Amino acid sequence: MKINLKKLLVSLAVPLAVGGLSALISGGGMDAFESMKQPPLSPPGWLFPVVWTGLYLLMGYAWYRVSESGAPTWEISRARSAYTIQLVLNFFWSIWFFNFRLYLFSFVWLVALWVAILITLIRFWRIDKVAGILLIPYLAWVSFAGYLNLGIAILN
Repeated sequence: MKINLKKLLVSLAVPLAVGGLSALISGGGMDAFESMKQPPLSPPGWLFPVVWTGLYLLMGYAWYRVSESGAPTWEISRARSAYTIQLVLNFFWSIWFFNFRLYLFSFVWLVALWVAILITLIRFWRIDKVAGILLIPYLAWVSFAGYLNLGIAILN
């Protein structure tokens, strides 16, 4: 696959911008997170931005691979729709959780995000297996985030 550098950079920048704007609006949230009662296995707050940055880069590169795959336009359009929906759900989760402290609602929202990621992963996989594989860490991390979110909803 020949690399289109401009498209690659835009593909990487979009999820980073979505995550960065969400973090900015939600105030980062790590002070609030660390002051909450947390379930066992809760990682230190500094780990979240590191992991999320990596996941956003994987997401962006996966999208780039799909968009440059040469698959039929309708198939790429369906993948783009799923990708966009999961990005929108991802954007709002931290706002519901940190700004409004709607912990149980945030958990339900996270379940919807998990389903949207799974649909995106499947649609990406059908177009480009590597792109699908690149979303597996994202799905795993959101699964873990669901455990943390539910634990916080119960404990706080």
